Amino acid sequence: GAASVVVGHPLDTIKTRLQAGQGYGNTLNCVLTVYRNESVAGFFKGMSFPLASIAVYSSVVFGVFSNTQRLLSQLRHGDPSHTPALTDVALASMVAGFISVGIGTPVDLVKIRLQMQTQPYIEANIKLKPPVPGFPVYQGPIHCFRTVLQKEGIAGIYRGVGAMLLRDVPGYCLYFIPYTCFCGWITPDGCISPNPSSVWLAGGIAGAISWGTATPMDVVKSRLQADGVYLNKYKGTLDCILQSYQNEGLKVFFRGITINAVRGFPMSSAMFLGYELSLKAMKRDQTETNP
Repeated sequence: GAASVVVGHPLDTIKTRLQAGQGYGNTLNCVLTVYRNESVAGFFKGMSFPLASIAVYSSVVFGVFSNTQRLLSQLRHGDPSHTPALTDVALASMVAGFISVGIGTPVDLVKIRLQMQTQPYIEANIKLKPPVPGFPVYQGPIHCFRTVLQKEGIAGIYRGVGAMLLRDVPGYCLYFIPYTCFCGWITPDGCISPNPSSVWLAGGIAGAISWGTATPMDVVKSRLQADGVYLNKYKGTLDCILQSYQNEGLKVFFRGITINAVRGFPMSSAMFLGYELSLKAMKRDQTETNP
């Protein structure tokens, strides 16, 4: 989990700036602008909170997914280790996506607020900057979390939860199902677990598919969570969709789709490889092939 955050966070910052920021144009221009204005450190803004929480988040997502599969196999076949059907994988993925939102929403909110607080707010020719020149609104992840909680309450911490549910519930289906299918195709017959190269490839492809298709709701979520650093522009998920469409057209929902898909490959490769290798290390007593 930690490896996936370190690998993916610079691209995540670019993705968030493209989706919720102003005046960046294309991906290359965004990269150059961030580097020119904020140096290399600008790409890692807001990383500490996701890095600190990724262990809990990954444990919940993968734990809920695998245990839901085992429960469904037990109910259907009387054997928790029975190979799950595709419908069981889909249901387990949806449950994992639903549960993950409870942990992921506050983490994403803090990350996005820290990534976006250096951006000026431009609306109706009004340009707002941090109240004290040279000083950001939030001094760090803990200060950000505490400030949002004090000013906006629990609802503020879970701002964008609706958009995140619409992103993650189907998104995890397109994360775990392609991974399961690709691993099944690549893994030789007779092997209980896939080899590391198969896991790396299947995980990367699954991540690219999942993040690419999740981009429209990811744009909405990013805008909702970035909104509020200075002013509240959106009333909710539907209002954000309508305002974004009216002001910028349909193409706005595909902002950052390329970088989302590119970022998804190394992040998911690292995540799935760490997961499978950890399981293998904990099950050394099991044989690699079927009897």
